[in-house]
Amino acid sequence: MKFVAIIPARYASTRFPGKPLAMLHGKPIIQHVYERVAQIFPDLCVATDDERIQSVVEGFGGKAIMTSTNHRSGTDRCFEAYGKMGTKADVVVNVQGDEPFIASSQLRAIAGCFDNPDTQIATLVKPFGLNASMELIENPNSPKVVVSNDGFALYFSRSVIPYLRGVERSEWSKQHNYLKHIGLYAYRTEVLKQITAMPQGKLEICESLEQLRWLQAGLRIKVGTTDVETIGIDTPDDLKRAEKFLNQK
Repeated sequence: MKFVAIIPARYASTRFPGKPLAMLHGKPIIQHVYERVAQIFPDLCVATDDERIQSVVEGFGGKAIMTSTNHRSGTDRCFEAYGKMGTKADVVVNVQGDEPFIASSQLRAIAGCFDNPDTQIATLVKPFGLNASMELIENPNSPKVVVSNDGFALYFSRSVIPYLRGVERSEWSKQHNYLKHIGLYAYRTEVLKQITAMPQGKLEICESLEQLRWLQAGLRIKVGTTDVETIGIDTPDDLKRAEKFLNQK
């Protein structure tokens, strides 16, 4: 099975403009991501809408593809970039460009989801852990997932799912190991084409979670598990924390 990886990277960002080019430990964030992904998926590119990002990626020896400025999501950007890569693959892996600590084990885990022939899309979760803080679990910026017995997603929500009826809320994390969604995706190529043509779904609009469009359309999303906690870079403060983390290693 052939995999290609695509790293969508926009320059514009409400909370952190120019984020992919911000320096972390002597290298731009996008270079950290690219080098880690290349260890597992050597056929890869950065999909961007900004010539500054393209120039930096090509400057460190990477491959960059210019894409439209009008895409509504990284998934749409991935589809355009895949069409321009000039290669044929069975699976496209979508790696966020603000994850400089993405782990090889996570990339292997998402690839392994396609050992199951029923997998159309794959993503990852990390258990919060028994006795985790309910404040962490309740954070709407950390979507939760419930899965079937055979490891496929049943629902994603910014709310806490499942609801433990008859149990004090303060006790929930002691009785159930909640699953945190990790925003790493992979798609069979024919499915990637299908989902980018879909209109937004009602559930997606309600929760502002694009994967609900795919679930509502009946697609099967295989869920892999990771025990790695990465540091995503969403704000300048995140960048400071990441720099501090690297300085301690």
